[in-house]
Amino acid sequence: MKKVVVESFTMDHTKVEAPFVRKCGVIETPKGDIITKFDLRFTQPNKEAMPTGVIHAIEHLLAGFIREETDDVIDISPMGCRTGFYLILMGENEEEKVANVLVKALDKVLSANEVPALNPVQCGNYRDMSLFGAKEYSKVVLDKLREKYS
Repeated sequence: MKKVVVESFTMDHTKVEAPFVRKCGVIETPKGDIITKFDLRFTQPNKEAMPTGVIHAIEHLLAGFIREETDDVIDISPMGCRTGFYLILMGENEEEKVANVLVKALDKVLSANEVPALNPVQCGNYRDMSLFGAKEYSKVVLDKLREKYS
């Protein structure tokens, strides 16, 4: 049986300081394509977690806003622990670039008037979203990321 190592389980969650952007994986496909995975951490692991409606709304908002800022997005998905998101990009990418993309996307979250796809046709749990909460968490993260990456 093949031994599988899950990268996120190898990180010491007690030693990191959120928020942060961390390159957490680079793979080369059999055809030579490069895929880069990032940890976009919003809250401090094991100390705070975003409410489900907040992380769900941020997910919907970032799905579009991140793609407006960079055209190499494969996926952005919330972490099960509700402390942040995984961003998967085509090609080799660096933390500084991704942090700048995230800052621009979070700026757009702050000015959003609605959550995209907030209906039963486009979302499997459309009632569990908080635009107000998404803006509140995004503002805190945005301020701290600007300090770190400016």
